[in-house]
Amino acid sequence: MRIDLHCHSTASDGTDTPAELVAAAHRAGLDALAITDHDTTAGWAEAAAALPPGLRLVRGAELTCVSPDGRGGWCTIHLLAYLFDPQAEAVVAEHARTRAERRTRLHTMATRMAADGYPVDADTLLGDLPADVPAGRPHLAQALVRAGVVESVDQAFAELLHGRNHYHVPSHKTLAVDAIDMTKAAGGVTVLAHGFAHRRGPTVSAEVIGDMAAAGLDGVEVDHPDHDPEARARLRALADRHDLIVTGSSDYHGTNKTVRLGAETTDPAMLAELVSRASGAGLLVGS
Repeated sequence: MRIDLHCHSTASDGTDTPAELVAAAHRAGLDALAITDHDTTAGWAEAAAALPPGLRLVRGAELTCVSPDGRGGWCTIHLLAYLFDPQAEAVVAEHARTRAERRTRLHTMATRMAADGYPVDADTLLGDLPADVPAGRPHLAQALVRAGVVESVDQAFAELLHGRNHYHVPSHKTLAVDAIDMTKAAGGVTVLAHGFAHRRGPTVSAEVIGDMAAAGLDGVEVDHPDHDPEARARLRALADRHDLIVTGSSDYHGTNKTVRLGAETTDPAMLAELVSRASGAGLLVGS
């Protein structure tokens, strides 16, 4: 079986609709796919309705959180939450809060760029996004590509949206341990996404991952395009030490990134273990 447990659609910052995403997964020869859009479950229904025969759908979300980094500071981390009840009160409230905060943040960033002469309009940018789509820097990056300011989303982040200039607006993120508790209370499981992807920015220490495991973290994403062999080996050793599930995923975003579906995969036994730990396992769809 070929299983990819981290993929994005137009419900957040991917370029494939949820229906296109599952169709692409089927063409790529995948047997199971997770839809994990940022801080939203908006793509679940469309993906499930369009699911091709023979493809299993793991419904999830990528949660943007903050955590101590283990070195005296704080850093942003991402948790992949799977198989949780999307109607749980805490989940609904948290997703509503993050969507509203994201839109305000993006509007401010776009306004600052427009004031410096960049051809972006904050109201138009947000007006083109459905209300249930979590707005984020990738949407501003795409607007800069369309305007001809940069040639790619990667270039937009490298030159303008890296967070070290006056365009940047800090976000108010949920504590990782609170997100773990929220997901578990909603019947789901959590996996730390690209935990040692150092080129993305600051990462947590091995000790912090141990603390998260003690707080209920279920797994770590080991095989990821942004992890070099050393990072994979260290994460695999931590998974063994703390009885964490090991996953592998492409972190597919369509044409916003060059990574293909199924570029990294998860062992079927690991998916089975994720399902066994979730009380919301009925949210696994397909044959």
